[in-house]
Amino acid sequence: MKKLSLFVLCCLAGMSAFAQADKGIAIIPEPVSMVQHTGQYVLPVAITVQAPLTQPMTPVLDLIKNKFSTATGKMVHLKASAPTAAIKLILNKVADNTIGKEGYYLSAKANGVTIKANTEAGLYYGMQTLFQLLPKEIESKEVVKNVKWTIPAVDITDYPRFAWRGLMLDVSRHFFTKKEVMSYIDNMAKYKLNLFHWHLTDDEGWRVEIKSYPKLTTVGAYNVKREGEFGNFTPPKPDEPRNYGGFYTQDDIREVVKYAQERFVNILPEIDVPGHSLAAVAAYPELSATPGADKYVVRSGERIMDWTKPGHPALVDNTLNPAGEFTYQFLDKVVGEVAQLFPFGYIHMGGDECAKNFWEQSAEVKALMAKENLKTQEEVQSYFEKRLEKIVESKGKKFMGWDEILEGGLGPNAAVMSWRGVQGGIEAAKLGHEVVMSPTTFVYLDYMQSDPIMEPHVYATLRLSKTYEFDPVPEGVNAKLIKGGQANLWTEQVYNIRQAEYMTWPRGFALAECVWSPKAKKNFNDFFNRVEKHFARFDEAEIKYAPSVYDPIFKAGFNPDSTLNVTLTTEVPGLDIYYSFDNSYPDRFYPKYTGVLNVPIDATQLRVITYRGKKPVGRMVTMPITELRKRIK
Repeated sequence: MKKLSLFVLCCLAGMSAFAQADKGIAIIPEPVSMVQHTGQYVLPVAITVQAPLTQPMTPVLDLIKNKFSTATGKMVHLKASAPTAAIKLILNKVADNTIGKEGYYLSAKANGVTIKANTEAGLYYGMQTLFQLLPKEIESKEVVKNVKWTIPAVDITDYPRFAWRGLMLDVSRHFFTKKEVMSYIDNMAKYKLNLFHWHLTDDEGWRVEIKSYPKLTTVGAYNVKREGEFGNFTPPKPDEPRNYGGFYTQDDIREVVKYAQERFVNILPEIDVPGHSLAAVAAYPELSATPGADKYVVRSGERIMDWTKPGHPALVDNTLNPAGEFTYQFLDKVVGEVAQLFPFGYIHMGGDECAKNFWEQSAEVKALMAKENLKTQEEVQSYFEKRLEKIVESKGKKFMGWDEILEGGLGPNAAVMSWRGVQGGIEAAKLGHEVVMSPTTFVYLDYMQSDPIMEPHVYATLRLSKTYEFDPVPEGVNAKLIKGGQANLWTEQVYNIRQAEYMTWPRGFALAECVWSPKAKKNFNDFFNRVEKHFARFDEAEIKYAPSVYDPIFKAGFNPDSTLNVTLTTEVPGLDIYYSFDNSYPDRFYPKYTGVLNVPIDATQLRVITYRGKKPVGRMVTMPITELRKRIK
């Protein structure tokens, strides 16, 4: 009996320790496997790190020194051999096929931490996981006192599901400084995202210095500043100063590329053509097939396309001339200089949303169609894309474009980034082409994260739970041709880096898990429990994120007697909703939502706030009754 009681007590103690460890562990993206043990490791006053002291290891060692010294204030000693080291980083002499190029093994015990990997990238990702095992204060930008720096005892095996784990930042609509771009890369690297897609050109600005064509930046990089709702701005007057914007010199580009490489991030540059090219045309009007292009200016956000009509005709010709030889001479030099700046093997050449109504009117384009036996404007764009693909390949790079490049016929070696859903990616894969999935349905980070009354207005909503459903491999497609997945942050309504952070996180966490973690392990409730712990880490790091996931979802309807009702739901479980119709601000002492609400006849607004227990977690949301009625119609 005593033995049985002792056994039960031991089990309970073990379960308690396991539960405590589980409560504190919140790794994003979820590792392939993790076994937790009782106990923990306490970092010593001075941290000795055993690691190969080689040049390729410099990024990993710099990460360790900077992170520990900044937040803990502890001294870090790097040694090639140290049997009692706090942290041991080991490169496998014989490659372990289980973990591949970017995977790692992490073992934390009472006497220290060991991380093993086949490559320096694997050790880097192992360290990022180790930092997530430490208290949240490790993310602080200054030394934090009175923190016990402990690491729970755990064994982790981890490796990515996909090699292409991307985030795109549009720096054309609004210019982001070199330092801001670097901070964006820092944050994505923390979560094992390894591909930074840099959207460098569009109608609103050309951001990369091209020495062969200096007016691309002296003219094309600047517009008239406007604030408000992009797409509906007042057209600038001729005398308004064009001083809003900026560009990256070629030295800036090299610096950012090196910075990204040190975080094991590749950079995919995008030069968006033949549409979205107004900044280039404003600088060099001879690129246009339309007379009068010399009067064009870089767009500030005024209306230039009619999105209500088929083919979204342009009001201003923002395309390059597919029939002009100067266009291809221009692109040859541009691509040549870009190829020298970016070591990554691919160059993205856009191809999306090319309005063709001005091409239809061009005598040059009509002559090209007759000469090349092109029947449609889609075939004209295909002619352009295939010539451009040859230019890109002549510079030693692989050609990539948005899924519109499928229309009219795909070039022989083109890679496709599928954004209009997954169908374009499916079609390209069935033709034997490489594909990166980036569908609006799941990963367009410019979309609103909550109710439209709470977010900068965009034409669609994408909640965190929907992003978490993303799977880059559709059924029936050869998975070997799906290189991976990517989320895109277009910045029409994103004016600064703080808003870029707000739009990226926490949906960026969901993306990271969708492209790294095993599909079978995905569970939204478990994921969100970890997200909340990373909110606390972002607070420490002073990184902005969106609390939109706590906002309730409104659904309005009519009762049989034509009075209005409203149903409230929450995206995450365990939240209570408190509400008022009397124009006051509810808290947890107000009525709690338990079912469909009938709207009082004279009410003008519904206010709601979400709580977890006694703590408010959501924002105060004010919903006009007129808005609810409008949505029913």
